[in-house]
Amino acid sequence: MEIGDQKCSSSGYGKPPWKFRGRALYQLHLVKAGTARACIPKELRLVEAFGYTLGGFFLANYDDSPAGTFDELVVISGIVWNRPTSCAWAAKVLVNSVEACDHGRKEVGLPSHVARFTKRIEAVPKRQSERGLLSFLRENSNFHNQKNQEHVQVTEVKGPTSIDVCNINLSFSVPFSKWMGPAIKMSLPSYSGHTEYSPELLKYSCQIQCRVRAVKPATVSVELPALNRAEDGDHHSHITRSGEDGEHEQSLCTSVLLSKPILAFEFSCMEMQVQAPTVVSQYFNHSLRTP
Repeated sequence: MEIGDQKCSSSGYGKPPWKFRGRALYQLHLVKAGTARACIPKELRLVEAFGYTLGGFFLANYDDSPAGTFDELVVISGIVWNRPTSCAWAAKVLVNSVEACDHGRKEVGLPSHVARFTKRIEAVPKRQSERGLLSFLRENSNFHNQKNQEHVQVTEVKGPTSIDVCNINLSFSVPFSKWMGPAIKMSLPSYSGHTEYSPELLKYSCQIQCRVRAVKPATVSVELPALNRAEDGDHHSHITRSGEDGEHEQSLCTSVLLSKPILAFEFSCMEMQVQAPTVVSQYFNHSLRTP
């Protein structure tokens, strides 16, 4: 393909742009630059400061899409330079839809994998100190409904085996309010490719309309296997690099997920359009290769 050529969909997704509706949590983490560089192609220049870049994850539940209803976890390793702005790089994408996985691999160049999303709702007990008028106001404003926590366990499925990726505990409580935030429109440009199914370097864009509000960052936990571990500067567990590609990839994703969260945003009433990616490999080879 020449520079700027679009990849054409041959799946049941139909012609782009592909439309998705649902809700999501977009959480930003401070990721060590060394971890992020191990995830991105050498052609790309990492946006970093003081040894860190912005990564995190995008956890979405789509109730309407070309693949029907499904869940998605996108592990974002960092931000790379794209004149005059920047783009995100996904280290791993996990979905509980085979069709969505195939489309992500073959049409968008994503490192997609099939996974199970096990969800559980848990009510947070009221604090004993809440008495009198404060307790009455909370009960009669449906505040207790917003204090429920959702626990999401993500397990990657590899044939007959499975690997626990992470547990995400979400709490979207906002005192005395059901306000969903202002309606916004935004564009999230991203790079992809350099995979078995899409060896070219690709660029695509997600156009999002939603209601957005800042929320408390979700808590991410990982049950680490019996591998070598070390403590990083943020006091989060970090698995050292393994000789096996699969374990190395899992180690990097774990490091990203367990890095320090700084901001989290809830996207509700979300409508997202994903444009077909374009091939940009030659452009990067000539303009952005790191010396």
